[in-house]
This record gives sequence, C-alpha cells and structure tokens, in this order.
Amino acid sequence: MSLDHILLGMLERPAAGYDLGREFESSARLFWSAELSQIYPTLKRLEKKGHLASREVPSERGPNRRVYERTPAGTEALAAWLREEPKLGHSRLPHIAQFYFLGELGDPDETHRFLLGLRRSLEERLAVYRTIEEMMRHDCPSLEDVSHEQYHRYAALRAGVLVAEARLAWCDETLTDLAARETTRANATGVA
Repeated sequence: MSLDHILLGMLERPAAGYDLGREFESSARLFWSAELSQIYPTLKRLEKKGHLASREVPSERGPNRRVYERTPAGTEALAAWLREEPKLGHSRLPHIAQFYFLGELGDPDETHRFLLGLRRSLEERLAVYRTIEEMMRHDCPSLEDVSHEQYHRYAALRAGVLVAEARLAWCDETLTDLAARETTRANATGVA
C-alpha cells in the first residue's frame, strides 16, 4: 500500500491538494498519515503516470487552485489494488519506539510523564473518532440503510476507535504496572 493508492481512493470527486490534506486530518488519519509536502509530489507523480488529470480553477481567495481528478487508468489502478489480498504491513509507531528506549533515562518519573502525555493524546484522538462516529450514526442510524461505501467507511472508523481504545488500555495497564513497581521498590529499600 502506498500514498498513491490512498490518494486515488480519496479522489472519488475532484479535489485540490490542500483539500486532500484536510481530508487526511478528518478521516484518512485513521489508517494513514501524510503531510502536504508528501501529497503534492505524489499527485504530480500520479498525473505523470496517467492516473490523474488536473486543471486550474479560480479560487475564492488567492491564486488559482489545481484540482485533480482520477482518470479511467487511475480507477483501474485503484480497483486492482482493492482486489489484492489484505495488506497488514508494518506500522510505524514512534511512541512505542520512544517507550522501548525510555528505560535508558532510568527515571520512572519520566516514564510516568511520557505515559500521561501519550494518554492525553490518545484520548483526544479517540474523542475525534467518536465525534465522527456520532455524526455518521446521526446521519444514518441504521447500518442496514447506508450505502455500501458508507458502511465500509463506518467499519474503518470503528477499527480506529477500537485501536485507540486498545492503546489507552495499554497506557492504563502500564501506568498501573509502573506504580506497582515503584511501590515494590520503595518497600524493598525502605523509602516511603
């Protein structure tokens, strides 16, 4: 899977690179992250491959905007990718990498601070996901009544909710373990 495929999927309707960047923040962030500095070169590359076409359109503010849309070749490339076997891939989890090496500091207070900060970030992300879920449920309270496309988007959102909940559970478990370790150490050394 690559950013190419994600952008092809997001371009079901014509959009400018900036709009795609905003959409990443509101929905695609569930499964992929990308900055505008990655999106624009990828759009140009997809256009050179013949998977996208672009045109300039007037902007309400500022200079004209370049709007991209999927070509038939782009739709074929997207469909081919969608028909492939599921890709689990290897997620990059920088917070887990940081935690993995955090013992180097030898400071339980730093570990506690780190976990509380991570927990706050995860709670904020989960709140965003739940807000989106609430809006989706409000727009169509019955999953049986949604379109095939809407159902898949809702199910992907649920995956994001469950992953965020699992990460929060890990934070809570680790905070509990950390407190128990410190209590045991304090008792062993006679420090209160």
